[in-house]
Amino acid sequence: MLTCGCGRWMHSEGIEERVDDGASPQWFVRSECRGCGLRVGVEVPAGEPGGLIDRTMWTDDALHRLERMPPYLAELVREDVEQCLRAGNERVVTYDRLLGPLTGERIEWEPEAERRLDNVPSAVRAMAKIELERTAVERGDTRITVALMEEVKARYFGMGAAKDRR
Repeated sequence: MLTCGCGRWMHSEGIEERVDDGASPQWFVRSECRGCGLRVGVEVPAGEPGGLIDRTMWTDDALHRLERMPPYLAELVREDVEQCLRAGNERVVTYDRLLGPLTGERIEWEPEAERRLDNVPSAVRAMAKIELERTAVERGDTRITVALMEEVKARYFGMGAAKDRR
């Protein structure tokens, strides 16, 4: 933790993800003293904030993406991501973490499945991706297929199953 010259703790106020060409990713952590109002910023290697982060925080990029989701969806995504973070004893939600599988597993996508995901309305695309990857991980799969997409679609929306009944 940072301590201000006035003797109070500096509180984390924001994190910016920075990637320069050829350089390793960095985080710019902004902190503020709530006593005297002093503000400072410290650049650290991404994923290694040391004692600079005093609570669960979202990077500016991740927060921007979350705020663009419909409110009902954003709240669900926020809860899921933060619960996963706590389980992993982490404190920072990055853009990649927000859009990646919550389990931390590496999931590959078939090219056709990726094309189909692009057709999902943007308002629900992030949640659909999360649910597809979660379902794959629960089954022990490492790949998202069109068949899995159809199954999840049928489960949640009652769609897709009608084609198979003919």
